[in-house]
Amino acid sequence: MTEWLTADEERSWRAVRRLLTVVPSRLARDLNQLGLSMADYEVLSTLSEKPDRRWGLKDFAEKMQWSRSRLSHHAARMEARGLIDREPDPDDARGSIYHLTDHGFDVLAEAAPGHLDSVRRRLVDHLTPEELAVLERVATRIADLPD
Repeated sequence: MTEWLTADEERSWRAVRRLLTVVPSRLARDLNQLGLSMADYEVLSTLSEKPDRRWGLKDFAEKMQWSRSRLSHHAARMEARGLIDREPDPDDARGSIYHLTDHGFDVLAEAAPGHLDSVRRRLVDHLTPEELAVLERVATRIADLPD
């Protein structure tokens, strides 16, 4: 039997749902003005986290929470723009190793300040340090729940 949400739970859920719609949409619009999609920025910034800016398809897709197919298709479009390149993965016949090119790193470095300004304007500057700490704890706890 379904346990329906209470009025308080329903209001909270609707507020979270709206936040999850509005903030990413606004951040995406701001990034588009910088010449990148949210997906592009996620790929570039995630690759930039690796010391050698390289990541195998399987682990990279898992980190991104994307299917291997989705990452492979998106990577092909980014590769055509010179942002990343791929090479066969010697340990995975079906996989590739993705590498952030120097051009891709330059594009990320150019876009990052504007994106961070957007993140501040759209979220961070509207919360106190205490609220940010609570948001971090709640977001981490929920995101880390097992499937």
